[in-house]
Amino acid sequence: MALTLRYQICIALVPALLSLPALAAPNAQGKANARPPAGATALLAVLETTDLHSNVVGYDYYKLVGEPSFGLDRTASLIAQARKEFPNTLLLDNGDTIQGSALADYQALVKPLRCDQTLSIYKVMNQLGYDGAGVGNHEFNYGLAFLSQVTGSRFEVKGVKPAKKCAGPSFPLVLANVHSAKTNKPLFSPYHIIEKKIAAVDAEGKPVSATVKVGIIGFTPPTIMSWDKRWLEGRVYTTGVREAAEKYIPEMRAKGAELVVAISHGGLDASRYSPSMENANYYLAQVPGVDAMLLGHSHQLFPNPDSNVAQFNLPGVDKARGFVHGVPTVMANLWGKHLGVIGLHLKHDGKRWTIEKDKTFVQARAAQTGAKSFVEPDPAIMALVKEEHEATIRYVKTPVGSTAFRMSTYFADVGDVSAIEVVNQAQAAYVANYVAANLPQYAKLPVLSVSAPFKSGLAGPSDYTDVQPGPLALNNAADLYLYPNALYAVKVNGVQLKAWLEKAAQRFNTIDPHKAEPQELVNLSVPSYNFDTLTSPEVSYEIDVTQAPGERIRQLSYRGKPVEPGQEFLVATNNYRASGGGNFPGLDGSKTVIASPDNNREVLIAYVKDTKTLTRQQHGSARSWRFARVKTAGPVVFHSAPGLVELAHEAGLHNVSQLAVDDGRGKGTALYAIDLAQ
Repeated sequence: MALTLRYQICIALVPALLSLPALAAPNAQGKANARPPAGATALLAVLETTDLHSNVVGYDYYKLVGEPSFGLDRTASLIAQARKEFPNTLLLDNGDTIQGSALADYQALVKPLRCDQTLSIYKVMNQLGYDGAGVGNHEFNYGLAFLSQVTGSRFEVKGVKPAKKCAGPSFPLVLANVHSAKTNKPLFSPYHIIEKKIAAVDAEGKPVSATVKVGIIGFTPPTIMSWDKRWLEGRVYTTGVREAAEKYIPEMRAKGAELVVAISHGGLDASRYSPSMENANYYLAQVPGVDAMLLGHSHQLFPNPDSNVAQFNLPGVDKARGFVHGVPTVMANLWGKHLGVIGLHLKHDGKRWTIEKDKTFVQARAAQTGAKSFVEPDPAIMALVKEEHEATIRYVKTPVGSTAFRMSTYFADVGDVSAIEVVNQAQAAYVANYVAANLPQYAKLPVLSVSAPFKSGLAGPSDYTDVQPGPLALNNAADLYLYPNALYAVKVNGVQLKAWLEKAAQRFNTIDPHKAEPQELVNLSVPSYNFDTLTSPEVSYEIDVTQAPGERIRQLSYRGKPVEPGQEFLVATNNYRASGGGNFPGLDGSKTVIASPDNNREVLIAYVKDTKTLTRQQHGSARSWRFARVKTAGPVVFHSAPGLVELAHEAGLHNVSQLAVDDGRGKGTALYAIDLAQ
């Protein structure tokens, strides 16, 4: 009721504000009063996109079909609607923008852009008139030279040759907590002050024109130093989010910023603060001078009164209204599925604009309007990137082999390895060959491999790996291995291997066998890409989900014998995991014995080309792990795409059944059960 009333108050201002049509345009021209009269009010809508991951249009390059559930072309329609509704808007992006789709990989790795060319995602954002953006962790995935070029920057860092300024976004990028090790200066501008012309009304309700100075400041997770160590070590360094905010926000205020919007690529975490904290925004909200926060990275929706995500159920977090320690905050999901809106109600005191928080509102507006309906895409977006889009499709159709069975991740959480084993086989073969040729001191160590189900339905029923039987092309390889990681190998002992698997088993909730009510098997706060899985016929172990995290791995054996604490293994993985990504115990870069220049996906493609035809028996059935058997009083449930129970049975999971075609979550997924007693 209170939220509705506040919204009505804000909307009541719109007719008067819209009487200034010239000022309603996002880039309105004309002289505005620098200092409106005391008592003047205005509504400024701060619009957020986040984690676009280069999904410029709603198209699935892995399945080669149009996909209406995501894409910036549909977010563009939401942006247009918001600009019609609100006379004053500020459009900002939170980061993780340039990486994450086959189009992004094509422009970065296959046919890299020339200096005079603009990245597709930036072409679209320029067209949409973004006012500014932050920098996410995935911006660093292709290296600093590429990032310097496509952002139109000139980084002064080791290993990046000074070059002329290249094409890039026409809006400022801000990042306050990453510095060049060469100059000790911020890699990007830490902040930018936008002088925004706005339509307002004076104390008597008469229209006036004015200017508000909005400072934007950006932050990225300091953990990029581990995740992209191969690109960043010795070249840049990070500072803590809170420390950077405390340094620069007073400077922004001194330079005239009336409002400060923090564009922080991270979520919320109430653990003890540290400068290396990945999701530090619970503490950022408590830094004096932060007026609004735009969050991301977690791929979640905030505000969301129905959310069960732990980070939104912390003290001081209002998940219904969208406030964190009193600071209006939004996180607009991922891939352009939502548009974040923070409606800042401003009042002028005769000297500066201030925010009336009791009238301020926060929304996350969905591109999905019904069960199977979505806002219409802006056709101008596809027209703008048509050439790059079609070139990407031609590229990903390149054949590499064939498969005799369906490889998918619909049931990877409950044991289907059909989309994982071939990745592990490719990685293990690469490491074994590398050791034989270059590292004879490790020749007697067993070689294992771990991979994870990268796509597990987080974004809906289309967000799963699904490779149909038949010809395999490059797009299928990209579906099987989503990220542009480099293949690494680490040396671990039996204790460390068990600790690794224990960490991965945190993917599951603790199940009480005596509970009669349905219990959710999967802990959605642990991303599926952290569910590292072995798929070797020589290794076996059980996961006992009735036990607390850290005490779940049972009967870990190699070649039929218990793994000894001091027994050593080489484990193939990727640079993200080997360098500390996911905070797996002992994996901090110190155990790396192979830091390959080769991409995991390229290794997979080479393996498939050499194998020619994949079969389930040889490449999709070696499941190393099982759930420890336990009879439960009530059902243990999980979620996946509907109507696929036979696919689970084909994978040998005969203890899986479908309970409901629609699980009621509004995502189009079904409710399944697994019988842990079988």
